[in-house]
Amino acid sequence: MNPAAAPAHPHILLVEDDEVIREATRMALERYGFPVTTAADGLEGLEAFHAVRPDLLLLDVMLPLLDGVGLCRRIREESQLPILMMSARTDPVDVVSGLEAGADDYVVKPFESAVLVARIRTVLRRVRVVPAEPAPPEGPVDPAVPVAAPAAAVPATAVPADAPSPALRSFDGMQVDTDSMEVRVDGRLVPLTPTELRLLLEFTAAPGIVLERSTLLERVWDYDWGADTRVVDVHVQRLRAKIGPGRIETVRGFGYKLRRPA
Repeated sequence: MNPAAAPAHPHILLVEDDEVIREATRMALERYGFPVTTAADGLEGLEAFHAVRPDLLLLDVMLPLLDGVGLCRRIREESQLPILMMSARTDPVDVVSGLEAGADDYVVKPFESAVLVARIRTVLRRVRVVPAEPAPPEGPVDPAVPVAAPAAAVPATAVPADAPSPALRSFDGMQVDTDSMEVRVDGRLVPLTPTELRLLLEFTAAPGIVLERSTLLERVWDYDWGADTRVVDVHVQRLRAKIGPGRIETVRGFGYKLRRPA
């Protein structure tokens, strides 16, 4: 589908080798107003990514030629766009492998289209590209299916016009600019995905305070129902690898906290 046909909605690249699932997912997403480009294998997906530059990548873990984990790693080398992985396998190794490769979240097949769209909107809100009033789907929607509530945009500091500079959060060589949304460690710019940035903003807003996994799931992933906390653990590991392993401490049985500056 040509993304210009629905310019108000984010463009999704769907990479799925099963033709039935691919077409059913494409039609469901288009009913919700999302323009969709599809690919049937990992290499085709990589080519489509370079050709259309989508707003979100939705890909299956098990793909021919180049699997979903490999494709996710390749794209993460050059882009921080949101990535949502799909898998029919719930093995923890598969889930963790996808998240470690750079995915922001994952869904397990089979899934309700309303749940998938709720996950997509939640991920997209982190980069503020979701339209304020999304087009409703055609046909009935099961009211029992939980749908994520709207989340606030990535927080930014309101700075008066005559203020000398944007507010900075500084922590032992790490600076988080809440105006430009840039993170530097020892003067070096550190690229973070939207999810990693939101996670770091939560920690830097409350240094020394223990944040439970459930709290982080609600604030960063916008999940107000039970969800897999492995997504938090893996993203904390990825964040540590980028900003330094000693900055975020694990509090066993509770969650994590940002080490308070000395």
